[in-house]
Amino acid sequence: MYNELTSHNKAYLNSFQYHLKVEKGLSNNSVESYVRDVNDFLLFILRESEEIISQDIINYFINLQEIGILSSSIARKRSSIKAFFKFLKEEEIEIHLNFDEVPTVKYTQKLPDILTVNEMLKLLDSISTKTPLDQRNKAMLELMYASGLRISEMINLTIHDIIWEENAVRVMGKGSKQRIVPVAEKSLKFMNLYFFSGRETLKKEKETAVFFLNRSGKKLSRMGVWKILDKLAKEADIKKHISPHTIRHSFATHLLEAGANLRVVQLLLGHVSINTTQIYTNIDTNFIKKEHRLYHPRG
Repeated sequence: MYNELTSHNKAYLNSFQYHLKVEKGLSNNSVESYVRDVNDFLLFILRESEEIISQDIINYFINLQEIGILSSSIARKRSSIKAFFKFLKEEEIEIHLNFDEVPTVKYTQKLPDILTVNEMLKLLDSISTKTPLDQRNKAMLELMYASGLRISEMINLTIHDIIWEENAVRVMGKGSKQRIVPVAEKSLKFMNLYFFSGRETLKKEKETAVFFLNRSGKKLSRMGVWKILDKLAKEADIKKHISPHTIRHSFATHLLEAGANLRVVQLLLGHVSINTTQIYTNIDTNFIKKEHRLYHPRG
C-alpha cells in the first residue's frame, strides 16, 4: 500500500525511536514528535532513505508552505528530519544526502491566513438556518470548510455535482482537472436542508442547475461570496480579516495538525505543482475518505 513505509524505513524509524528514547533520554512527547515528523516525510517520499536527496526534502517543505503550514512547524520538521539522517550516518548506513544543501527555514512575523479550529466552529455555528439566504450561507460555509474548495469551484457547483449517496462532491478544479471530495456528514445535512428548502425558494421557479444561488435565483459571484463571508465573520465576532482562501487554508491546516496524511490533503485540495504532480497516482479512494472522516473537525 502506498500509505505504508517500506520495511527498511520502518526498521530505521524504530531504531531512531529507540535511540531518542534510550540513548538521548528524550521525553515521550519529544520522541513522538520527532518520529511523527520523520514518518510523515518518509510517507511523502515513499523511497528507501538511502536514496533520498536534498531536493526531496526541499520539495516536501515547499508543499507544506504552499498548503499554509507555519514556518515554525516546518523548522521543527527540518530539525527532526536532520536528526534522523544524522542518526543513519552515525549507524554507518550509506545514504546519498547532503543536508547542508537543505536551506534553513526563515521565520516570518506575518500572521498565518487561517482560523483556529475553535474560531472556525464558532463561525459555522453562528450562522442561522431560519431564512432561505441563511440556509444557503450555512450550507456554503459548511461545504467550503468540509471540503477545502476554492471559491471558483464552489460557485460553479451544480446539483449534478453533489453525490448524496457517497457524501461527496464532484469538483472541476484548475486546468479542468476533476476530483471527488468527501463532505463531512454534519455539513452534508445543512446542504441537504438548503437544497430541499432554501434553494427551492431562491430559484423562483427558474430552471437552473447551479447549486448556490443569489437572491435573484442566479449564480453567486466571487464578490458576492466575499461580502457574505465578511458579514458572517463580523456577526460571529471573528476579529481576523478572513477571505474564502482563509477557509481553504484552515481546512488543510486543521487536517494536517490533527495528523492527516499530507498526500491525501493535497489530493483533497486538488493542489498540483511541478513538484507534486507525480504524487497523485495509485491513490486508494477509501483511504482518502477514512483520513478525511478521521481527522476533520466536522467528521
